[in-house]
Amino acid sequence: MVTRTLFLCALFAVSSAAPLQDAAVEDGDASPAVPDRCAGLEFDAITPNEKGNTLFFKGNYVWTGFTGPAQLSTLYFRELNGPVDAAFRMHNPENAGDHDHIYLFKDDKVYSYFNQNLEEGYPKQIQEDFPAIPTHLDAAVECPKGECMTDSVLFFKGQDVHVYDIATKTMKTKTWSHLPACTSVFRWLEHYYCFHGQNFTRFHPVSGEVVGAYPKDARHYFMNCPNFGHGGDRKPLKCRDVKLDAVTTDDGGRTYFFAGPIYMRVDTHRDGFHAFPITRAWQEVNDGVDAVFSYDSKIYLIKGDQVYIYKADAHFTLIEGYPKTVKEELGIEGPVDAAFVCPNENTAHVIQGNRMRDVVLTATPRVVAREMPLPLSDIDAGLCGEQGIKIFKGSQFYHYDSPMILAMGRIAPVPEDITPAMMGCEE
Repeated sequence: MVTRTLFLCALFAVSSAAPLQDAAVEDGDASPAVPDRCAGLEFDAITPNEKGNTLFFKGNYVWTGFTGPAQLSTLYFRELNGPVDAAFRMHNPENAGDHDHIYLFKDDKVYSYFNQNLEEGYPKQIQEDFPAIPTHLDAAVECPKGECMTDSVLFFKGQDVHVYDIATKTMKTKTWSHLPACTSVFRWLEHYYCFHGQNFTRFHPVSGEVVGAYPKDARHYFMNCPNFGHGGDRKPLKCRDVKLDAVTTDDGGRTYFFAGPIYMRVDTHRDGFHAFPITRAWQEVNDGVDAVFSYDSKIYLIKGDQVYIYKADAHFTLIEGYPKTVKEELGIEGPVDAAFVCPNENTAHVIQGNRMRDVVLTATPRVVAREMPLPLSDIDAGLCGEQGIKIFKGSQFYHYDSPMILAMGRIAPVPEDITPAMMGCEE
């Protein structure tokens, strides 16, 4: 069984652009000319860029990524003069001409950049692009549909939050007096963070609700600083040390790797890989899982002889009456080593030892339609997608074109190594 350390070592394994050499200082390196974010800073703005690297703005400087040097912001955004008030990356995939553009706000002006190039016609007055939005903002953040009611941008000024609907160009104002006055706001891995002083507070983007013990010091979580938690003592995760317990892709295209008591969502690689406790998303499941599969907008988590079924919405909700035993739910005795369902199919392929049992999910009660030996044993996890099946065993996986080829084959294919691109580990 993999330990908690395995994925915790992968915290903030975010790719960063190659550092420019001009006017740079490494984190924790004192310099009178350049701000040191490890000394505790209140950032002016935070946003991911079009490549998924996080930009932290302070005065005339910007950091690219959770590690790395401070640099003059004009090296990235030549037309800027002085600090910015707010920034966000546009989330608008239906409009390719605007998607992934970086918007920077300064006083009453807005600048739109793509690949560090200022778009034609900019800077503009803020109201030309965002009608009714006030000037001299404190912060801004994108909020896609599913997390907000519609594709939106949240603009912060004082305790007021101006919710701007991208499609209709209309705005509604809320007052969140319970939330600290945010000097920057950051959306990361579908979570929303209000930065204030050297601290941050996580909040819900629709209600502003704060759940948990906040504020927290950003230096423990969002930068690599000596003597600060995750960052300063982080050790890299080597790909050869990876060992998964389960993996699945839900109907919304979200892919999750599970190991020990934690999980990592890997389809969000543009925002960086990060491990979270399983209980954050599936609060009733403790101490890890044995197998996971997705079917009919639900996600099935199997632990021992118990099955937990959750509705796979923006937030997972345990279906009433669960957990149930594996026997009750799938018609077989537990435990289970791995399980997967292929797209547009109604069969759960359940692996136990060196055998695979096909459970018909449309049957009531559910029945085993077929049982077959496998060319592999000691399988950790399985995933089926448009490109076929991946069977994970230790730090390697085996590729099969279909469940039938997996079952009928007597010689295992040549294994492939888990790569940095798959989950942020290091060679």
